[in-house]
Amino acid sequence: MPTLKIILGPTAVGKTDYAIALAREAGSPVVSCDSRQLFREMRIGTARPTEAQLAAVPHYFIADRSVTDGCTAGGYEIEALQLLDELFKTHRTVVMAGGSGLYIDALCNGLDDFPEADPELRARLSERLRTEGVAALRAELRILDPESYAAVDPANGQRIVRALEVTIATGRKYSSFKTHPAKSRPFTIEKTGLTRPRPELYARIDARVDQMMEEGLLDEVRSLLPYRGLPALNTVGYKELFGYLDGAYDLPEAVRLIKRNTRHYAKKQLTWWARDPSIRWIDLSSYPA
Repeated sequence: MPTLKIILGPTAVGKTDYAIALAREAGSPVVSCDSRQLFREMRIGTARPTEAQLAAVPHYFIADRSVTDGCTAGGYEIEALQLLDELFKTHRTVVMAGGSGLYIDALCNGLDDFPEADPELRARLSERLRTEGVAALRAELRILDPESYAAVDPANGQRIVRALEVTIATGRKYSSFKTHPAKSRPFTIEKTGLTRPRPELYARIDARVDQMMEEGLLDEVRSLLPYRGLPALNTVGYKELFGYLDGAYDLPEAVRLIKRNTRHYAKKQLTWWARDPSIRWIDLSSYPA
């Protein structure tokens, strides 16, 4: 049976270089599992692989669609399985790399049969999230679907938007869809998680944010102002700079918030994967930067 080797871990830990080295050794491409590197307009703020890294081995699901097209975990599951079916015809091993826990879970275990996204409804809810704040949407979710209200991270605005979207569009509670067992896959899955000591990881995050700003992240964000209501743009690095462009705070404060919120995101990623005993963890503290 062919093998899918998944390299996962928190943002800035070093997944890209590690996955490329493994892929070169295995004669494999790299299949990205990052919910934001999919979008070609989001180059700098998503830490997309460099041109040299992309040239080292073939990559998939990197900058292959517009933010206006969108993508869901369920859609990624379908597309990635179709791609793997083709790749496994010529490769016994395929390397996947990413930090999007929900997308990795979707590929490995399948998702419940949620309805397709309603772009107009999602855009309206996302705009409400921006203007009214997460508390207002949580209060509505509490009335419509108390089970989801209790289960969803109160700070995860995107998940609250999705729960409301499904509930409003279908007339069924979002929580009622989450009942199906894991789906079988026609390949073996090996998960390797990459870690570093917390101070080292945070230093790498801070350095990456500084580099992004030097590379022109502010101009990238400014170019995306017309699309700020789309779910893809409710992303660390973009939403803080939207706040700066709105005049909510100065640029140094925006940079500080990006660094802080990226650290919080890294902690959430690690918490997500802590529940998965199948992951083999590797400490990269001695691995080259």
